[in-house]
Amino acid sequence: MFKPLLTSLAITTASLAMAGSALADYPERNIQGTIQWGAGGATDNVVRSLTPHVEEVLGTTVVLTNRPGGTGVIGMNHVMRQRPDGYNLLFGAENPQLYPLMGLADFTYDDMHTVNIIGQGVVVIAAHPDSPFDSFAELLEHANENPGELRMGGTGAGGLPSTIHAMINAVGDLDVRTVTFGGDGPGVTALLGEHIDFMPLSLSAVAEQIRGGRLKGLAVIADEELEDLPGVPPITEALPEIESFLPWGPFWGVFAHQDTPDDVKTIIEEAYQEAVASDGFQEFLSNFGATSLNLSGEEAQEYLDNWQSVTAWSMFEADAESLENTPEALGIPRP
Repeated sequence: MFKPLLTSLAITTASLAMAGSALADYPERNIQGTIQWGAGGATDNVVRSLTPHVEEVLGTTVVLTNRPGGTGVIGMNHVMRQRPDGYNLLFGAENPQLYPLMGLADFTYDDMHTVNIIGQGVVVIAAHPDSPFDSFAELLEHANENPGELRMGGTGAGGLPSTIHAMINAVGDLDVRTVTFGGDGPGVTALLGEHIDFMPLSLSAVAEQIRGGRLKGLAVIADEELEDLPGVPPITEALPEIESFLPWGPFWGVFAHQDTPDDVKTIIEEAYQEAVASDGFQEFLSNFGATSLNLSGEEAQEYLDNWQSVTAWSMFEADAESLENTPEALGIPRP
């Protein structure tokens, strides 16, 4: 009568031993990486530049797939539905921290495990070099005199352009038409083809085009001129009141399923910390005007919470009626 019990115990013991071995040998196969935005955008550029350094540390291949759509909801939802074994990672930007506010989804990065907050970008309002505007102040004046005429590139509700638009409207008035694209990349292509008049973009997505004269910067979302973009004025020259929201910028991070085994989480975190700190990737961030953060654990959570607080409340103050929820109802404290 004890034989079935002993057999069951033997199987269980063997399974635990195999699981322990699997954790010790992680990764044993390729890792699947989902980028929640399209090819050619800031998130895509950052992730594809970082990945070779991670592959060197882990000794495996990270297979990257772009899954844009729904302001990043599609890509994030895909990873959250995969097995929690560390072989499916999400590479995302800041947008999920606004999903409940915008009514796009009922989850945020709090529902995943934050592996690493890689870095923070600078935002530049860019236009075609043949644009009649040489500064955002000139564009803003034209928009006020001709409401609804200018075309602004966007990436959907809660995307970087819509967030910047909300910040501007919290202290001023920018009445324009929004043309929506599936990420920075398609938006930049439209800007180069003069299909839109301007677009707020991560500097990482357009630094080379601006330096090469294929695009021009009208303003940086900062309170002073940047060394990397001489001659591009800070947005405070056109809107001094926006200084209360600064400094602000988009960020990029790596996330895993919340239920990933702790040992695997540690391996992934250490690999990304080493890769982000590598000289090659730090040089990339510097060339693209981004700031290295390399945060994990409690520091990463504090950063996410603060970014969500500043952004959610600025959007609420700009246009509360367009939001599905209020920051207060969601328990987001004021900054």
